[in-house]
Amino acid sequence: MNTQFDILRKSRELVLKRIEGLTHEQLHKIPEGFNNNIAWNVAHLVVTQQLLHYKLSGLQCLVPDDLIEKYRKGTAPTEELSVEEFEEVKELLVGLPDTLEEDYKEGIFKEYTEYPTSTGYVLSSIDNAIAFNNLHEGIHLGAIMALSKLV
Repeated sequence: MNTQFDILRKSRELVLKRIEGLTHEQLHKIPEGFNNNIAWNVAHLVVTQQLLHYKLSGLQCLVPDDLIEKYRKGTAPTEELSVEEFEEVKELLVGLPDTLEEDYKEGIFKEYTEYPTSTGYVLSSIDNAIAFNNLHEGIHLGAIMALSKLV
């Protein structure tokens, strides 16, 4: 499982590297043909990881409920994050993988509610959720890379 945590950290490092130096306006621009922006994708990664790992394990998510409501699956950008809010999201992006690994090693993930993903893969345990989340992160890293070329 250590490899899965390393992949999650590396993916998030690549996200941060890709968005480094972008302006607030660039982070929030929605190019033609897209339905979201870079800021939404980054916040969506934070929220999805929490839902797939903590909520489906019957645990409290470690991010605010309002963030979850605005950036969960099926949402689209409705307002811009402030500079301060986006900095907080980036801090969560960096810090939460370590918390997940610590919580996993402490054995807090005792139950899991089965969840059929939009890809057709059914999550049935915290172990599959951690592996699947890495696939999800890669998909959104690709979206962020495409968006960053257009903003």
